[in-house]
Amino acid sequence: MCQGMTDALLQWRNDPSIEAVIIDHSGTRGFCAGGDVVAVRRSVLDDGGKAGRAFFMAEYRLNHLLFTYPKPVITFMDGVTMGGGVGISMPATYRVATENTLFSMPEGAIGLFPDVGAGYYLPRLPGQLGKFLALTAARLDGSECLWAGIATHYLDSNDLDEAKELIAGEPAAADEILRDLATTPARPRLEGNAAAIDKLFAPDTLEGIIEALRADDSSWAEKEWKAVTAKCPTTAKVALRQMANAPDDFAAEMAIEYGLAARMIARPDFAEGVRAVLVDKDNKPRWKPARPRDVAEDMLDAIFAPLPEGERWSPITG
Repeated sequence: MCQGMTDALLQWRNDPSIEAVIIDHSGTRGFCAGGDVVAVRRSVLDDGGKAGRAFFMAEYRLNHLLFTYPKPVITFMDGVTMGGGVGISMPATYRVATENTLFSMPEGAIGLFPDVGAGYYLPRLPGQLGKFLALTAARLDGSECLWAGIATHYLDSNDLDEAKELIAGEPAAADEILRDLATTPARPRLEGNAAAIDKLFAPDTLEGIIEALRADDSSWAEKEWKAVTAKCPTTAKVALRQMANAPDDFAAEMAIEYGLAARMIARPDFAEGVRAVLVDKDNKPRWKPARPRDVAEDMLDAIFAPLPEGERWSPITG
């Protein structure tokens, strides 16, 4: 699928008859199925991750191609938009949320890390929201996505067909069309929690964030403490370092993420997390290490070390 999308985008890139690109999905599921990480886990167990690394190479090249695409891209996030689905949504020029949107970065539950460019996008969200999303896998609805800047427009799902038809007829007017059809959603719940997020997720370390949540006596903090401590500790620490050192260049970020992906899928936590969430579905992963304090700095240094020459990620050229 990644290669098919890439081939189409490359074919259209210099075609003067193509003025804009719409990314949509069939059915009601949205941009998420989970089959990609199940296949990567199978690769880790069967061929040492060779096919898994090839997948991430293709996926991240697609993400970068979309980010640098010279024509407007319009994504309709009318459904579940998680994981890899975020990677084909966030680079778009216009990102349309609806009442059906459900956005999340759930990699902490499977022992991976927030990828597909999340290391670039998350630190640029308001306040400490990026850390909050990376560590809790919180699910945002359409109004919350609009408030956070994840979405650029909010439409009622009943108006999407009209929007697509009008954009197809006049691609250059996409922004105006979406603004004309936009509706005002209900006040986002996330806005009410923003102050607490900025306060309790301000610490630089995972241990500091966990302690801040534990020390707060609100039911919201208790819920988020449970969410953070249930996730893979190594994933959480990788995410925090990833965001703290995020480069300004998107290609550089994708190169870093490819190295992280190659290392993280080789760790036992990835196979175990996918097993618990997507294979056996018992939601009882056994993380190694299981405690944040046991995820040492030298472990993180090894995960972030550059890949050998000839194994690194590179963007599509030509």
